[in-house]
Amino acid sequence: MKDELAKNICRYRKEKGLTQEELAKMLGLTFQAVSKWETGQTFPDITLLPRLSQVFDISVDKLLGYSFYDKQISIYEEEYKISEYYWGIEPSKACLRVLELLPPSTRRLKLLDIGCGEGKDAVFFARNGYDVTAIDISDAGLEKTKRLAGNVHVQVKVLKADILDYRLDTYFDVIFSSGVFHYIKPQLREEILNNYKQFTNPNGLHVLNVFVNKPFIVPPPEKEPTACNWTSGEIFTHYHDWLIQECTEVIFDCNSSGIPHQHAMNKIIAQKY
Repeated sequence: MKDELAKNICRYRKEKGLTQEELAKMLGLTFQAVSKWETGQTFPDITLLPRLSQVFDISVDKLLGYSFYDKQISIYEEEYKISEYYWGIEPSKACLRVLELLPPSTRRLKLLDIGCGEGKDAVFFARNGYDVTAIDISDAGLEKTKRLAGNVHVQVKVLKADILDYRLDTYFDVIFSSGVFHYIKPQLREEILNNYKQFTNPNGLHVLNVFVNKPFIVPPPEKEPTACNWTSGEIFTHYHDWLIQECTEVIFDCNSSGIPHQHAMNKIIAQKY
């Protein structure tokens, strides 16, 4: 718990855009005290925890590393509760590129699907021999992922997690994500991607996409208050030290909300060497 507290103080301070000096001033302390908290040398007095949680706008439980979800976070929670699969069950085209570039031919490769939704891509990978872990914030989505996996008799390890809080501490060969990185706040992107890169095995792949802002495309009709699109080309800069197998920008039509609209998206496949 102490390690989690140290990491969380640093994480949520940065998320609020505060320096150590600014946080310390708000608490009536020296910046050295905050620095020692974040490196785990010392820890805040228990009486300061409510004040810290207030500054960070989170619960004390979350500050300490206990993530509880007492309200709906995903705007798709209700849509996922219907019996039909909101996004269908056909895998995305990016799944086929993973099979081409890093097939599990000599050993069972570990794959992480971040923001798995209802599980169509995660189950496809499991059917093709990958050891799949799938995370999402939606209870209904995770239940449908397990149901879809059960229907085709494969195993997918599912985990409820918020992309903002989730960090890797075990290695994967493939990190795959589609349509969720716009939930990562700009101030957290470098830290989160560095964590993903650190816990990727040599020759491993990252297969990702991000929505990007374009002045000629109107905002989508979906109400996603926590979403924040990326700058065009921004995702590519995080992989300057990897082999970029593919990097593209596309504009596509979408009707997910029942209202026709468009999205601009950057796609990247990068390999670690």
